[in-house]
Amino acid sequence: MRDSFLGKRIRGGGYAIKGAWLLLRREGSIQVQFAIGILVTIAGIYFEITKTEWLFQFGAIGLVMAAEGLNSAIEALADFVHPDFHSKIGHIKDVAAGGVFFAALFAAIIGLIIYIPYFQNLF
Repeated sequence: MRDSFLGKRIRGGGYAIKGAWLLLRREGSIQVQFAIGILVTIAGIYFEITKTEWLFQFGAIGLVMAAEGLNSAIEALADFVHPDFHSKIGHIKDVAAGGVFFAALFAAIIGLIIYIPYFQNLF
């Protein structure tokens, strides 16, 4: 069973859960994004957003969290490979952070598109 297709998938899922837990425990940027995800989820419940809005919202949350996780992995790998300052390592880290910036920017735009009409209805 251990080396079967199903056994390998179960083990792989366990590694993924372990990695997600490590990210949430140790990475400040993931903790911030997770908190923002919880806040907008509470806002979605409060405003009773549509199913389509939920899809876009959770897609955006997932994209940002995944980008943050990959960025953290790239930074850790770069630091392991070359612990001292190096301009090429700095460039790699900047590009990875830029990917997170794009994910977060578009997630914020999605959030504004979803929530501005709900806030306008409050006033």
